Amino acid sequence: MWVPSEDEIRALHERHAPDRAMFDLVWTHCTIVWQVARQLLERTDAQPDLVRAGCLVHDIGVYRLREGEHYIRHGLLGHELLREEGLPEVLCRFCSCHTGVGITLDDVARQGLPIPPGDYVAVSEEERLVMYADKFHSKSSPPRFVTAEEYRGGVARFGADKVALFDAMLARYGEPDLTAIRP
Repeated sequence: MWVPSEDEIRALHERHAPDRAMFDLVWTHCTIVWQVARQLLERTDAQPDLVRAGCLVHDIGVYRLREGEHYIRHGLLGHELLREEGLPEVLCRFCSCHTGVGITLDDVARQGLPIPPGDYVAVSEEERLVMYADKFHSKSSPPRFVTAEEYRGGVARFGADKVALFDAMLARYGEPDLTAIRP
């Protein structure tokens, strides 16, 4: 399967970013997520090129969010954008399946989420690693690194089952060395 290069993915971001500030925010975050995932790759049998591409595309849907639109929609918007660009479904899924520790059909209904009913969960080892690596950096203002303990505290508001899912990923992949990451 063809996997786009870092330069090809960067060009995709540049084409879709509404402005330079948004490009810088999203692209920097995606490259940090790749740095986190790269640290953890040796603990997996994931395909490195696919993980790299997944990290670099996972948040591209942020560019399509309209003023006031729920942030939770960025994954589906990214999936749609990549599909329109002709990228394979395996890459599109990194967008729609990286949010939180996975969004289930039950989560959509119970929380009244503004997305079509469905399961948006990581299935492959590559998807799980990208989803996990994403938890350690936030695009908040200002952007910042997030420790495992901080993430665990934040995800607890969605239920003990979500904490358990995160803890299982933490046990599987370990906690990355965030001091080694360069924005």
